Amino acid sequence: MNWKIDNTHSEITFKVKHMMISTVTGYFENFDATINTNDESFENASVEFNAKIDSINTKNKDRDTHLKSDDFFNSEKFPEMKFISKSFNGQQLIGDLTIKDVTKTVQLDVDFNGIAVDPYGQTKAGFEISGNINRKDYNLTWNAVTEAGNIVVSDKVKIVIDAQFIKQA
Repeated sequence: MNWKIDNTHSEITFKVKHMMISTVTGYFENFDATINTNDESFENASVEFNAKIDSINTKNKDRDTHLKSDDFFNSEKFPEMKFISKSFNGQQLIGDLTIKDVTKTVQLDVDFNGIAVDPYGQTKAGFEISGNINRKDYNLTWNAVTEAGNIVVSDKVKIVIDAQFIKQA
């Protein structure tokens, strides 16, 4: 069975501490994902995901421009990030995440929220996926220190994905 992400009912977000006192949330607005599975339990499913770096949105144009620059993602040279799964046991999704020119294995927690048929007859499956990465593992190393000695951007980045997939005919 093949499933394709329903972009209008999904969001890909990341959260990072700013100056260690507040959290900034960002979104990728242009993304794609597919799931291939043998049955509707989704165990052992294969998952592929990509997001266009240029679609980053933190609700601050200057910050978005900085994130797209060589200080962070370098969207010109590395236009997308990718994830390809290695295993899924129903609760843990393990796969290779590529950001810039670095690929690392990550483990994500998954809540499978079930399957429902929408008013238009489409079969949909919902998931909540989350995990943490260290941005420095992906050469996203820019930082600064405030006068008080606090770092401006935390190394830990939380990934939160709310995804709805449409079963393909």
